[in-house]
Amino acid sequence: MKEEMRQKFIEILGNNRVLFDEPMSQHTTFRIGGPADVFVMPENYEQIREVLRLCKEEKLPFFVLGNGSNLLVSDSGYRGVIIQMDRNMEEIRLDGEEIHACAGALLSSVAVAARNASLTGFEFAGGIPGTIGGAAVMNAGAYGGELKDVLKEVTVMTREGEILTIPAEKMEMGYRTSIIKTAGYLVLEAVISLKKGDEEAIRATMKDLSERRTEKQPLDYPSAGSTFKRPEGYFAGKLIMDSGLRGYRVGGAQVSEKHCGFVINAGGATAEDVRSLMDHVIRVVREKYGVTLEPEVKFLGDFNGR
Repeated sequence: MKEEMRQKFIEILGNNRVLFDEPMSQHTTFRIGGPADVFVMPENYEQIREVLRLCKEEKLPFFVLGNGSNLLVSDSGYRGVIIQMDRNMEEIRLDGEEIHACAGALLSSVAVAARNASLTGFEFAGGIPGTIGGAAVMNAGAYGGELKDVLKEVTVMTREGEILTIPAEKMEMGYRTSIIKTAGYLVLEAVISLKKGDEEAIRATMKDLSERRTEKQPLDYPSAGSTFKRPEGYFAGKLIMDSGLRGYRVGGAQVSEKHCGFVINAGGATAEDVRSLMDHVIRVVREKYGVTLEPEVKFLGDFNGR
């Protein structure tokens, strides 16, 4: 990248909020990924707006990163700008039975804040390893709950820098999708609407869900959570298990023996290992059951034209 371009990013954000050739393996839960050309960590809306303006002017692709919990970055990295939202935009504020959470707030932190305020309805999200921003984009869910069940509104920034507040009923939230995803908005803040409950009961529910998650999921290995979307009428993990793929490996990537719906980094896995393993799983399940699994993991960077 030209020195002139480097200086433009530094002028917007300061030296300590811009990294160049930053390994994405340090920013994804898979612990995989080559270098990003530019990695920026804005701390306010104006800095985000200025970064978007510069990207548009210079025709630079960009990607908004939260906790990196649903992402596979290619081994060659990303030729563009990563805008990280989790470390500097994580404020959580309570207002009666509502929680205002900035895009970078971890779902686990929001769940704890709700519990401590005796607010019920967000217990399902306590173990999801993502941020409010990512959850709003994907309508994150677990154990029968989804973000759309408790969402009041989301404040976003368009790619032109305009700030909009979208009420929940206009969010077009479905299974792992929303208007934010389809329109390419950047999440700034979400308002969660909960109800008064009993703190001990909320604590007990969260403890139960945490124990179930620990018992059934391979949390001791790097992964991106559930690798495939749930096919209508089926469970991805069962289809994979029944296809004889439990423990199947490609390099350092492995179908988890504990939960076949997870592809894990069993040690030294590359992005190509993971992608090749996923392609194999999709092919075998389709051949055996006529069901085409769709990745829930998002791919970023060059995967040899796939």
